[in-house]
Amino acid sequence: MKQLLIGMRQGDIWVKGSCLVMGLGCIKRKQIIKGFLYLAAEALFFLFFFGFGWKYLQHFLTLGENAQKRIWNESLQIYQRVPGDNSMLILLFSVLTVAVTVLFVYLWLLNLKSAVYVYRLEKEEKHIPSFSEDLRSLLDERFHVTLLSVPMTTLLLFTVLPIIFMILIAFTNFDANHQPPGNLFTWTGLQNVTDIFLGNATKTHTFTGILAWTMVWAVFATFTNYIFGMLLAIIINHKLVRLKKMWRTWFMIPIAIPQFVSLLLVSRALEPTGAINVALMELGWIETPLPFLTDVTLSRIVVIVVNMWIGIPYTMMTFSGVLMNVPEELYESAAIDGAGPVRKFVNITLPYMIFVTAPATITTFVGNINNFNVIYLLTAGGPASLDYYQAGKTDLLVTWLYKLTVDQHDYALASTIGIFIFMIVSVCSLTVYNRTGAVKKEDMFQ
Repeated sequence: MKQLLIGMRQGDIWVKGSCLVMGLGCIKRKQIIKGFLYLAAEALFFLFFFGFGWKYLQHFLTLGENAQKRIWNESLQIYQRVPGDNSMLILLFSVLTVAVTVLFVYLWLLNLKSAVYVYRLEKEEKHIPSFSEDLRSLLDERFHVTLLSVPMTTLLLFTVLPIIFMILIAFTNFDANHQPPGNLFTWTGLQNVTDIFLGNATKTHTFTGILAWTMVWAVFATFTNYIFGMLLAIIINHKLVRLKKMWRTWFMIPIAIPQFVSLLLVSRALEPTGAINVALMELGWIETPLPFLTDVTLSRIVVIVVNMWIGIPYTMMTFSGVLMNVPEELYESAAIDGAGPVRKFVNITLPYMIFVTAPATITTFVGNINNFNVIYLLTAGGPASLDYYQAGKTDLLVTWLYKLTVDQHDYALASTIGIFIFMIVSVCSLTVYNRTGAVKKEDMFQ
């Protein structure tokens, strides 16, 4: 930026004129097409900003003043709808307008940089590249720009902008009672945050309870699959075990069936009149149906056990691949030193598997924090609880967010919870990942 300012001060009137009329410096130095592209971008921006964006951006601070109304038409003897402001569109298009403005400022800086660059080339009597030469450079020394332009554009449009929009929703009162265009919603500051932590006892109790269960669930769901999948892979890959392919195939059957089908079938089987309770009563092992899905403790145990059933095969296959790639020389050296099977496992197999699978384990842990399918399809977050705000005892933060959004239309509170989920997931994953041996000692196992 400092060099650009120096170049602007040293430049001629055409360079300085590029501050107001984009592309002027390029057009003067015979980069006609490039200059007119900058000029067209400037014209399109002003058309967009004053023809579309400004009418929404000017209401950004209030999110609208006039709600939609119905008035009685005496001549027609009917109610007629009078359009008003729409808070949702005002917020959405304001964010879009700001994003387009930021993009325009970036293009404006590129325009100034180009004007200074071609001015210096002319002053030093060097060759000024033509438009075709600039295009060829995008397929040569600047090919990385060409490759990354489309992914970066889609990332901004479909990831960054929706995240910004969701964050802004968290600072409003957008809920079932404030649904535009009939009712406008407004800015409420940190009210949703204070409701979760201080202001509303029910919401605070719900958030802390669900957060605690979410972390317990994520730990158990991750490490039960990790440990039992590891043991199963070691057993099947042992040299004394025969028919290894058959055993792997049998254990892969649960994940060959679509997960939502198997979870819904298991949920029906665990009902009081389901197959499992009926079978147990027919065998005389129980007299009354077991409350698999209605008792808090039992339902939480059930979701962890069912998750093991569908998750262990994945980790088994992962560890099978890792075990096949452990260098045999390590075991031979350990045998020469007198190490037994247990010592080989503790000092060779286990460190190697942890080293290789640590990043995948972190990904699995993060995925379990947001594991919507297992919880919602198996228990739907139940059993219900009167001391929770629109949530059940097996709900995770993500399923609670879903219920608030789809069932209760409490978008502001759901957005606030979404922000906290993002903060928890990002902090946990980045902190743990940077402390793993896979990062600190990435050149150790080659």
